[in-house]
Amino acid sequence: MTSASIIINSVTQGLTPREKEVLFGRYGLEKGGKPQTLAALGERYHVTRERIRQIEVGALKVAKKNIAAHAELMRALEQVKKFLKDAGGVAEQGALVAYAKSVVPGTTENHLAVVIDASKAFSFFPDDKLFRPFYYLDKKSLAHAQAFIKEWVQTLKAKRAHALSGKYHEHLQEFIARKGLPTAHAESILGISKELHVNPYGDKGLAAWPEIRPKTIRDRVYLVLKKQGKPLHFRALARTINEVGFNARKASAPTVHNELIKDARFVLVGRGLYALAEHGYQPGTAKEVIQRILKKDGPMSPRQIIMAVQKERFFKENTVLVNLQNKILFTRLGDGSYQVREA
Repeated sequence: MTSASIIINSVTQGLTPREKEVLFGRYGLEKGGKPQTLAALGERYHVTRERIRQIEVGALKVAKKNIAAHAELMRALEQVKKFLKDAGGVAEQGALVAYAKSVVPGTTENHLAVVIDASKAFSFFPDDKLFRPFYYLDKKSLAHAQAFIKEWVQTLKAKRAHALSGKYHEHLQEFIARKGLPTAHAESILGISKELHVNPYGDKGLAAWPEIRPKTIRDRVYLVLKKQGKPLHFRALARTINEVGFNARKASAPTVHNELIKDARFVLVGRGLYALAEHGYQPGTAKEVIQRILKKDGPMSPRQIIMAVQKERFFKENTVLVNLQNKILFTRLGDGSYQVREA
């Protein structure tokens, strides 16, 4: 089986010592090496960066002939190229390097870089604001992938609420079917985009959405409460945020509490307990909650009032009963039920 050392030997065969040094330096071909700039190598050899570039170009021309003449290496290159084609024409760097390593043990991205630049078998797209580093088969594949991602991102923006409600995969399958693309190809293409993200709960969507990529403590508080679906004490919230593992930054209980009291989305429902307003919880003191319930539902027995109040607030039964004794606010009827006192 071809190994990474054979790749290097093949690529550098027939090069002058200086050409070999420049190629090793530019592509970081030494064990654990890092690619160096033209300027850095020019400074090392006391020549201009343009001269280093000329030496590199000449070395790559020799390397191209060497690769073409190495049957085993060409077979391996065709296997990697087929993997890329089967992935839809693009593949995230890690995925393709892993496959190349299974074909040629010891292969790294540096080995691939020199082989690609010499052979032009396919191309590499470096990391930028929109994309993770990836490989692509040709310009047509690149353009198709970029257009596919752009259209899917626009589709998601229009379907945000549905996507966040658990229908991301449903919409994606509809989109893929409409585009007539194999699912494996679509997944490979979408895998190169930085605009798409998966949160710690496995939810997928746009990285710009705080529910998918929460950047602030407040965003994380919201997401945890939404996922828990029940009230949590602010200290438990801080612990949960840290356990979920959004990033290395730890959330402290005081910081979490400070965010809770500043945002109307979070409702205090008990001593230190907070819940989401969107889950049906409303702010207010015990007497205010009782008033709201009685105005909405009419006269109720003490037991019915307690049960109704405790659906949205964690007040003790005695707290509710004591507040019902406020004769300025509530009237006790003959059957023992209570209603809001009329003005």
